[in-house]
Amino acid sequence: MTAPLVVLGDVLLDVDVIGRSERMSPEAPVPVLEDCCERRRPGGAALAALLAARGSSRPVVLIAPFGADDAATELRALLSQEVTVLALPWTGSTAVKTRLRAGDHAVARIDRGGEPGVVTSVPQDLGETLARAAAILVSDYGRGVTSVPEIRRLLAAAAGRIPLVWDPHPRGRRPVADTTIVTPNEPELRGFVPSATTGTLAELCTAAETLGRDWQVGGVCVTRGRQGAVLSQGEATPLVVAGSAVSARDTCGAGDSFAAAAVAALADGALISEAVMMAVTAAGRFVESGAAAGIGAIRDEAVCDEAVCDEADSDDEDLAPWSQVRRAGGVIVATGGCFDLLHAGHVSTLEAARALGDYLVVCVNSDDSVRRLKGCGRPLQPAADRARLLAALHCVDAVVVFDEGTPIEALRRIQPAIWAKGGDYSGISLPEAEVLGEWGGVAVTVPYLQGRSTTALVGLAAPKTDAIAAGTQ
Repeated sequence: MTAPLVVLGDVLLDVDVIGRSERMSPEAPVPVLEDCCERRRPGGAALAALLAARGSSRPVVLIAPFGADDAATELRALLSQEVTVLALPWTGSTAVKTRLRAGDHAVARIDRGGEPGVVTSVPQDLGETLARAAAILVSDYGRGVTSVPEIRRLLAAAAGRIPLVWDPHPRGRRPVADTTIVTPNEPELRGFVPSATTGTLAELCTAAETLGRDWQVGGVCVTRGRQGAVLSQGEATPLVVAGSAVSARDTCGAGDSFAAAAVAALADGALISEAVMMAVTAAGRFVESGAAAGIGAIRDEAVCDEAVCDEADSDDEDLAPWSQVRRAGGVIVATGGCFDLLHAGHVSTLEAARALGDYLVVCVNSDDSVRRLKGCGRPLQPAADRARLLAALHCVDAVVVFDEGTPIEALRRIQPAIWAKGGDYSGISLPEAEVLGEWGGVAVTVPYLQGRSTTALVGLAAPKTDAIAAGTQ
């Protein structure tokens, strides 16, 4: 049986009321929201557990206090399909945070519930659940669960034996000794080490080292938003991981995303440094997907490496990463090819295609598909590497790998408004053009750079390789 990921912490219910705002109220300088819709989703440790379930193939168990109120019942229902809940009986009430949004811009937040309470008993199987975990995430939201003596004793027994990630809170308890890694953000770090200054990178590293020594933990990873993260492991040279240049107004849940990705990586045997690098990538992708407010679009990311998806994993259009663009009225553009050796001609075509709309999906032939088209000597690079290189380009928003000879079935799922190919296809009837007519799309060609091709590059490289080989004989 696969060992589970265990998330322990405090849960919340988050509600987004999203509307369109085109005018200000005559009664006060506030926007008027119209055509509102409501989305309800897990928050706090419940969000971390959901993200862990969607980012890992392992089962996920959530251990958390649940009160006897409607919000707690709703939370359990929201989690029931993906997360196993081990509820701790609790006398408090569930905190409900309602955010009013004009599009993707938060206007106000209304908090209700959240009356403090106590955990009245600890289930006998809690210790067994922690003991058989592949890794444990403590998602502390300062509402008391990390203060329960029996829970702390069980966590202390697991620390040092099982990878343990602790996402701390200013109102929470300090982590148990020998925690593998703690993940405060910069403001939290300043609160935990009040004597330290963190104005420069050097000062931040010093404060993180001080905190790690004080808390007796394996590592302190300070999350820094779009700047990435800094990992301090005692006297070792700190690791700085740069973040992605994500432009987003809403970062709600980014810390949960980071911690969930880190614990999943540790469960699979990653080093702490490797887990931090994976977590920075996951958090950036999470924010770019709309953060917690875009939770409905995140499931697809569980099978994605950066913006890379298998075509078969994009069946549910509502969960596809481009679905939000479509709902907002944006123009989706798609293009495709083998992209066996990425060169300037490819980049020119991709940039031209992206300029035609708001979101570019690149359809990439799988390895088998390339072999059928190009012969047994191709591809030169596996599909995962080709897709990752494409996803790293600023002009590319998503990559879909398909196995057929043409991307027609992938296009039926994506349904782009525009299918763009390089100008070398001008005057040629594209096989994809007919299928685009099914939803009113159009096939076009865009300018390309002459003289650039994978075949030409391979031909140039071969004589040089032969000459080098001859010189070594």
